[in-house]
Amino acid sequence: MNDAIQRALNAKLIAVVGLSKNPSKPSHEVASYLSANGFKIIPINPTADFILGEKSYNSLVDLPNNIKRELDVVDIFRRSEDVPLVVKEAAQIHHDYLRPSVVWMQLGIINETAANIARAAGMAVVMDRCMKIEHKRMATKNSHL
Repeated sequence: MNDAIQRALNAKLIAVVGLSKNPSKPSHEVASYLSANGFKIIPINPTADFILGEKSYNSLVDLPNNIKRELDVVDIFRRSEDVPLVVKEAAQIHHDYLRPSVVWMQLGIINETAANIARAAGMAVVMDRCMKIEHKRMATKNSHL
């Protein structure tokens, strides 16, 4: 398992960009799983007030400073072409707070431009992977030790 994945799976606070209100959507399923497994989820969805019992924010830049100071991972469920803007917001927060440390682009999301922006800002990058799948893989591996 690479360092960025390991770091993300040891995180506490995850902003989920594109978290859907719809329980049948992958973003909702993954965030619900992560929440049930000890992660604190911060929804980023401009069309919702609350998702999974947590206050939702319009964008990463709209997060309160106390959340920005604790943010570990930005987990992105957006179209690949929308990712650079999200990563630029994450980079600005990282510049101010040295957080988040990981930008995670979910399964099917690949954007090298965004990855380069994140890396240049000092953040680790995971692309085209699912946090739920990786967490389950780590949990299964650890249960066999």
